[in-house]
Amino acid sequence: MVTIRLSRGGAKKKPFYHLVATDSRKRRGSGYIERLGYFNPMATGQEIKLHVNKERVDYWISVGAQTSERVAKLLKEAS
Repeated sequence: MVTIRLSRGGAKKKPFYHLVATDSRKRRGSGYIERLGYFNPMATGQEIKLHVNKERVDYWISVGAQTSERVAKLLKEAS
């Protein structure tokens, strides 16, 4: 099953997450099918905290992809 979830990047104590569509059996940081946006929880000032390619997310959801709990909250926030 395809899942839309967060893939962690960034440095120690400075997380940066990519929203990715991936096979649910793969690990969090391993390969993905498509990158759909990013989430920067440490954003300050003019930095963008959340960027989502809504068109592609809607496509993946329409073909049966499930979102993780955290991604569902972020998508709600982005709307």
